[in-house]
Amino acid sequence: MWADLGPVGRVASGGYRRFVWTREDAALREWFAGEAAARGLDLVEDRVGNQWAWWWDGPGTVDDAVRAGHTGVAIGSHLDSVPDGGAFDGPLGVVSSFAAVDALRASGVVPGRPIAVTHFIDEEGARFGIACAGSRVLTGALDADRARALTDGDGVTYADAFAAAGRDPQALGRDEETLARVGCFVELHVEQGRALVDLGAPVAVASDIWPHGRWRFDFPGEANHAGTTRLEDRKDAMLGYADLVLAARAGAAERGCVATVGKVAVTPGGINAIPSHVTGWLDTRGTDEGQVRALVDDLETRVQQHGATVTRESWTPTTRFDTDLADRLRRVLGSTDELSVPVLGTGAGHDAGILSGAGIPTAMLFVRNPTGISHNPVEHAETQDCHAGVEALAACLTDLVADQP
Repeated sequence: MWADLGPVGRVASGGYRRFVWTREDAALREWFAGEAAARGLDLVEDRVGNQWAWWWDGPGTVDDAVRAGHTGVAIGSHLDSVPDGGAFDGPLGVVSSFAAVDALRASGVVPGRPIAVTHFIDEEGARFGIACAGSRVLTGALDADRARALTDGDGVTYADAFAAAGRDPQALGRDEETLARVGCFVELHVEQGRALVDLGAPVAVASDIWPHGRWRFDFPGEANHAGTTRLEDRKDAMLGYADLVLAARAGAAERGCVATVGKVAVTPGGINAIPSHVTGWLDTRGTDEGQVRALVDDLETRVQQHGATVTRESWTPTTRFDTDLADRLRRVLGSTDELSVPVLGTGAGHDAGILSGAGIPTAMLFVRNPTGISHNPVEHAETQDCHAGVEALAACLTDLVADQP
């Protein structure tokens, strides 16, 4: 499975460009459908385009099982990437989920509850700017009208891209039928840090996701000639943007947060033209929700001197995973203390966090990343640690589907 996925969307940097509703995305969806078919799983697409591959050998359909109180156990992750991202962020969770299903079948497990392997679309938000868009629209956390109106860098709306992929944009929206099927969700993901190297453990259970958000800063200016306009006559939008970048870094250090201005759009974009407009996007996160918000408030006040406007594009408060479910996974994995199966918080957002916010009991497993580097072509996990992750997920899944509600 890993080898089959490897070439899809790979670029000259060695990283990946796998963006939603593109040719590469279609290839990923085809791969997922093929893996589901190879196992005889029932492939269902929800109103948003997320793919669900269901395994249920009990009486009736999956919906019959749900009506009888046997809600499903969902596992999986995403297949899209950030620009020039690594191979493991997302795909490791999907491949490991299919492998866990194989492990259960090989050991003769007969699930007492339906199992779904899930592929959430557009988790990274690389094309349209909203992270976890697939799970946000599914749960209603992202309004369907707003989702349809999102535009990519070429001005293509989400609605148009959805339609071009053969889907009805008016169908986008919260999917009650799909949500009713999911009794709990466990997402396996490569660690996006290097805590497990120091702890000497291949797998950890997640405790929470830090509060995080994205803001757009628009700085006005006036286009003019770079060579003939005196400095005192300039209205250079880039100066306000530069102030934002430096202030974000200093403020984050002061408040114990992290802040990144990783995307900028300059108009008119000529080397010899003074910028008439600059848009910068800020991503900020931290363990303390109050400090994250205070940092953004500080920056908003600061950029007013440059005439800037600030728009919040997304915000997710602290997401605490289901304590009972996390404790259950640690018991299954033989934990007697936090050193045997560590418990880690994370500054990275995940679809699991969105489902948790919607009231679905949710947990995560992290697989050791030896360098801690992520969103980069050198992102890596050792094969033996990946196998340990599959074994851990299979053990947890075996325990969860033994339930007979």
